[in-house]
Amino acid sequence: MKAVVNGKIVLKNSVVENKVIVFDKKIIDICDEVPDNCEIIDANGNYVSPGLIDIHIHGCKGFDAMDEDENAVEIISKGLVETGVTSFLPTTMTMSPERIYKAFDNIIKAKNKNIKGAKVLGAHMEGPFINERHKGAQNPKYIYSPNFDFIKNYTDIIKIISYSPEVDKDFEFTKQVKKETDIVLSICHSDASYSTGKEAKDLGVTNITHLFNGMTPLNHRNPGVVGLGLMSDMYCELIADKIHINKELFQFVIDNKGKDKLVLITDSMRAGCMPDGEYDLGGQTVYVKENSARIANGSLAGSVLTLNKAVYNFKENTNLNIYEAINLASLNPAKSIKVDDKKGSLEIGKDADIAIFNKDMDCLATIVEGDIIYNKIN
Repeated sequence: MKAVVNGKIVLKNSVVENKVIVFDKKIIDICDEVPDNCEIIDANGNYVSPGLIDIHIHGCKGFDAMDEDENAVEIISKGLVETGVTSFLPTTMTMSPERIYKAFDNIIKAKNKNIKGAKVLGAHMEGPFINERHKGAQNPKYIYSPNFDFIKNYTDIIKIISYSPEVDKDFEFTKQVKKETDIVLSICHSDASYSTGKEAKDLGVTNITHLFNGMTPLNHRNPGVVGLGLMSDMYCELIADKIHINKELFQFVIDNKGKDKLVLITDSMRAGCMPDGEYDLGGQTVYVKENSARIANGSLAGSVLTLNKAVYNFKENTNLNIYEAINLASLNPAKSIKVDDKKGSLEIGKDADIAIFNKDMDCLATIVEGDIIYNKIN
């Protein structure tokens, strides 16, 4: 057994001090005294947090989930623990079917491998079933109409499909996915009207991908996909890098969306945790400068954000306290992909996914399912 002592323990509804969190692969107890024969981790007065969960990340450390290199996902995984992320969904993008399937095969291998890094929970398939009008940095050459046959061999690994419901003829794809799989459907890169989006929601679409970015905006005559996200109980991803979304909107979003259904993500591409320069995303050159990643036409191409800094940015620009801000990147993403029975909060019986952060949300240590993977404290 191991025990974390001398920390401010971030629970889902409070922060507690003068307690000990005891664990092996799972959390055994949160108590007053250290049991005998425990390996001690001294948090030195820092925050002891649930591990963060990034449900939308393409890459970091120079690698991308779409790389044909089968070690790419493992390298991303090992990079993420340095930011307090303990589990994630490697995210594909709009490329050829062969490249997408190769990415799925690599994600399956990484999921089944005992990687000393963040846990691979499955894949997030962003595109190719999107609306060209809002393609962003996705390659229009590989945009396809929604087709269940495209995904039928990979329904076990896919956790989320981000797509445009308005290009789904008679919602046939939507209905089949909801009938035959547990895959979460999320609206993205979409020109849907509010009413079309609401119809998709009524058919079981529960999420909206990177709210505000690549979708119909909030308008007083057509509330659009943004209005649907803010006025419904759908889970909404948000890229809180202060570039994709103006920081002045953060409080507006939390006031209207509420604290339970907002999910912070990074949408990071391979330049995450890397210096400024030129990088590749889906075969397109991306120029990274001053925390912004853009293709030649100026469109944002994902981000270079880390999830711990997303939490920090959101907390600093809203009235949320620390546990409420951390929930947006731990408990809420876990709920959104239905893994909150095992992950997302520090509770007895859940996986021992733990991160230690200082007051600036810099990661000092990361524990994945009981294993100390990253440690800058001792």
